[in-house]
Amino acid sequence: MLKLSKYVLYDIVRSKVILAYTAFLFLVSFSLFNMEENSSKAILSLLNIILIVVPLISMIFTTIHYYNSYEFIELMLSQPMSRRKILLSEYAGVGLSLLSSFLIGVGVPVLFFSPDSIGFSLLFTGCSLTLVFTSLAFLTSVMARDKARGIGFALLLWFYFALIYDGLILLILFNFSDYPLEKITLVLSALNPIDLGRISIMLKMDVSALMGYTGALYKDFFGSGAGTLFTAGIMLLWIVIPLWLALRVFKRKDL
Repeated sequence: MLKLSKYVLYDIVRSKVILAYTAFLFLVSFSLFNMEENSSKAILSLLNIILIVVPLISMIFTTIHYYNSYEFIELMLSQPMSRRKILLSEYAGVGLSLLSSFLIGVGVPVLFFSPDSIGFSLLFTGCSLTLVFTSLAFLTSVMARDKARGIGFALLLWFYFALIYDGLILLILFNFSDYPLEKITLVLSALNPIDLGRISIMLKMDVSALMGYTGALYKDFFGSGAGTLFTAGIMLLWIVIPLWLALRVFKRKDL
């Protein structure tokens, strides 16, 4: 499994897409820190880019890589290797390559300009979103045999989490404003990793006015140690559950 993961990682690292992704993140991060005298403002601007770009690239790149590696996966299945090891090796290779790009492109400028709790929270959120949407991409790819359909599902998921979800929450809060919704909004925030990452960082920056209803109602909770553990635990579940479902489908799928 380790050898296969190394091969996948080495093959992906040489990809022009990964190199371009790393260069884009680095140039954007470095430029924002140089343009803003206040590092917090640069972090806030960088956060808005990361919450959109990182999930999108993770979904699209992972999905395309899976379908382009289909023949290689079939070849590995003819060898004495379990399907679980093959899929986990693919996931490890893709996940590590995307994480490396993010940590080089964003991590280096953040550690240079803002080596504080806010900067580390940004890196944690970016790494978590990378692995979460890589897991979701593997799930959609394994479920859909057709490449166009798989990419379509991936884009639809990204569109839902990045754009539609907040609108749905505001609609629910508006229509049921007469009822106590504090506990419900906590659950709703956990159902979107992008929203959860945004809340955790904005709380550390003390800009709750920009957080919307989802974060503002739970400022006390998310700002505590329990809130930090809650965020980390939910992110971990978002990584593990889609990957586990992808493994179940992959084991039973007729390739």
